[in-house]
Amino acid sequence: MKPPPVSAATTASLYRREIARFNDSHPESLRQHRLANAHFLYGVPLHWMRDWPSPSPLFLRHAQGSRLQCVDGLDYDDFCLGDTGAMFGHAPPAVADALNLRTGYTAMLPSALTASIGDKLARLFGLPMWQLATTASDANRFVIRWARAITGRNKILVFDGCYHGTVDDTLVDHQDGRTVARASLLGQAADLTQHTVSIPFNDLAALEAALASNDIALVLTEPALTNCGMVLPQPGFLEGLRAATKARGTLLAFDETHTLSTAWGGYTRACGIQPDWLVAGKAIAGGVPCAVYGFSAEVAQRMRDAKAKAAPGHSGIGTTLAGGELAMQALAASLEHVNTPAAYEHAISVAQGLAQGLEEIVRGQGLPWCVTRLGARLELQFCPQPPQDAAAAAHAADDALAATLHLGLLNRGSLLTPFHNMMLAGPTTDHGQVARLLAHFADLLTELA
Repeated sequence: MKPPPVSAATTASLYRREIARFNDSHPESLRQHRLANAHFLYGVPLHWMRDWPSPSPLFLRHAQGSRLQCVDGLDYDDFCLGDTGAMFGHAPPAVADALNLRTGYTAMLPSALTASIGDKLARLFGLPMWQLATTASDANRFVIRWARAITGRNKILVFDGCYHGTVDDTLVDHQDGRTVARASLLGQAADLTQHTVSIPFNDLAALEAALASNDIALVLTEPALTNCGMVLPQPGFLEGLRAATKARGTLLAFDETHTLSTAWGGYTRACGIQPDWLVAGKAIAGGVPCAVYGFSAEVAQRMRDAKAKAAPGHSGIGTTLAGGELAMQALAASLEHVNTPAAYEHAISVAQGLAQGLEEIVRGQGLPWCVTRLGARLELQFCPQPPQDAAAAAHAADDALAATLHLGLLNRGSLLTPFHNMMLAGPTTDHGQVARLLAHFADLLTELA
C-alpha cells in the first residue's frame, strides 16, 4: 500500500500548533464557551455547533454579507455561510428590511403575500403547487407522508450517503449489499429497514431492481449528493431515475436544500428534469427559518383526494408556525430581491475562480486530490477523481487532515463548513476573499509537506 501523501505524524503536529494558536487568539470565545456549559449541552444551543475542530466554537458578535466577526474582535471570510442557510449572505438587506415590518409574526392565517409568493415559486422552479414548512427536515418528512398517503405504499428509497435532515426514515445506509440502520442514529427504536431501502447513487441497475417489487412510494434524493462529500450524477442517471420511477408508479422528490447553489432555480431547472416534488429550505427565505415544497398538479389532486378520505382528527401534515407571517415576509423579500439570476452569476463566477485556484495549488504540491464543483458550491476531496458514490467518497475521507486544514484556515481568517471540505460562494463573496483563502491554503500545504 502506498503511504498517504500527507503523513499522519505531520498532520498531528500541525494540528497541535493550530490548537495552541486558537487558544492564544480566542480567549473570549473560550470564556463564553465555559459560561455556556453551565446550562447548554456541550456549551452550545444546538449540539452540532460543537462539531468545529477548534477547542471551542467561535462565538459570534455579528455577521453581514460574507463576513463575520467573533467576540474576540477577529474578522473572517465566511465560506461556510451557515452550512448554506446564509447562501445569499448574512442578513440580506431586503430580508432584514422585511423583518422590520410590523405585520405580526404568526396568526395561523394566510398572508396577503400568499398569491404573489406562489407565482414566484412556480416561475422559479417550474412546479405549480406549493406548501410551506419551517425547515427542510419538516418538508421532507411531510413529502414522505403525502407520498405514502396517495400511493398506499409504505416503503421509500434513498441513496447511500444521503442526508435529508432529521428525518428518521432516511437515516439508513447501504452496507454489503443490504440496507442497515445508520450506526450514528441516536434514540431510534423502530427498525427503519422495514420501510426504507438504500442503494448506491448512480447505480441504475440497483434502482430498477429495487423498484421492481412495485412497493416503493417515493424516491427521495438530492439531484447531486452533498452531505457525504460531493457526488455528482453521472450522465443519464437522473434521466434514468425519472423514467424508472414513472414506469413503476413511484413518486420522485428532489431535495434541493443544498443543490439550490447550482443555478437560479436549482438543479431541477438547470437539468430540465421535473420531479413530482421539490423541497428547498435553509437559504430559501434568506436564512430565516422557512422551507417550501412544490408539486405537480396531478400530485396536488391526489393529495386532495387522500385528505378528503382521511378520518376526522389530526390528519394535517404540517406544523402551527409553518407559513407564518414572519416567514412569508422573509420569503417574499428573498424571492424578489435576493434570489436573483444576477446573484447567481456573481456567486458562480467567484466559485469558478476558487475551484481553479485550489486545483492549481493541489497540482503544484503533487497531491492526488480533486475539487468537485456544483455551481457556487465546491468540495475539496482527498482522491484524484470525483467519487461516483458515497462509499468512494467515504474511502477518500481523512478526518484528521480535514480537521487540521479547517482549523488552520480558521486561524488565518477563512471559515469552511465543519462537517466536510465544503466551500460556498455567495453574491457578496468577492475575489479578495478568494485570494486570501487560496493564500492560506497554500501556506498550510507548505507546512504539511
